Amino acid sequence: MKAVFYTRYGSPDVLELKEIDRPVPLDDEVLVKVHAASVNAYDWHFLTADIFLVRLASGGLLGPKVPLLGADIAGTIEQVGKSITQLQPGDEVFGFSRRSTGGFAEYVCALEKSLVKKPANLSFEEAAAVPMAALTALQGLRDKGQIQPGKKVLINGASGGVGTFAVQLAKSYGAEVTAVCSTRNVEIARSLGADFVIDYTKEDFTKSGQRYDLILAVNGYHPIAAYQRALAPGGAYVMAGGAPAQMFQALALGSWMSRSEGKKMGSISATVNQADLAVLKELLETGKVRPVIDRRFPLSEAREALRYLGAGHAQGKVVINVA
Repeated sequence: MKAVFYTRYGSPDVLELKEIDRPVPLDDEVLVKVHAASVNAYDWHFLTADIFLVRLASGGLLGPKVPLLGADIAGTIEQVGKSITQLQPGDEVFGFSRRSTGGFAEYVCALEKSLVKKPANLSFEEAAAVPMAALTALQGLRDKGQIQPGKKVLINGASGGVGTFAVQLAKSYGAEVTAVCSTRNVEIARSLGADFVIDYTKEDFTKSGQRYDLILAVNGYHPIAAYQRALAPGGAYVMAGGAPAQMFQALALGSWMSRSEGKKMGSISATVNQADLAVLKELLETGKVRPVIDRRFPLSEAREALRYLGAGHAQGKVVINVA
């Protein structure tokens, strides 16, 4: 089968499309014929190792221990392991690949608990755009941010993969949503249901005097102290990606700020679970949430897909067509 392969950290130029053996599912896994996959900042970090902790987390200090990329997948089940009870060959599914069999490939193995059936009203491309970005938004708002109806919620970085889902999810919870994005993305944010849109090229929301009950910062580059000032008493700041400096601040200072100011300061990294994928499936089926896809690339142009994502200007999700 064809798969995107890399043996050293670096720019997208290190990626190669190679023929490798088709993976074999374990007893608690299924084999999925991949129709589409999507690209996340997660893939960029594992490709470039721009955050040193990635090397520690992946077990590859000098080079990638797992030479494959791609977490988000959508496709058709080809084979099931002996312990599988919910899924069967022919089922159309979306979710997460097993880390050692990356989704930028024609076939992947996945745990049954990391997949759900694809909504009938979504294409494979749309379904592949959902898992990691939407789970990050859902868990950041609901679990870390304790979102409630009527609360003032600000999404910083509202036009990217996580941000476009976060705006819609916050609205589905009945919150008053302010979206922060660049000039060219203002209309996208409005179309997703944002009550207010701030163009960060014209206004710094951390200096406006407005206070928010919950701030979800997606690739937001303000210092953590600036976010703290923009929080209402008892409010919560949740970081979902950003520059290494902001990640370090959140880890090093977040717990101290929470104790000293009574404002919760923390970060979110999506936890894969079938129950939350099922929540997203229902929201997608009812039309309360829809994926926003910026660009599509064939598997042979995976380098270009990663390069485009790495430039930091994607409006919504970047998808790779595999089938």
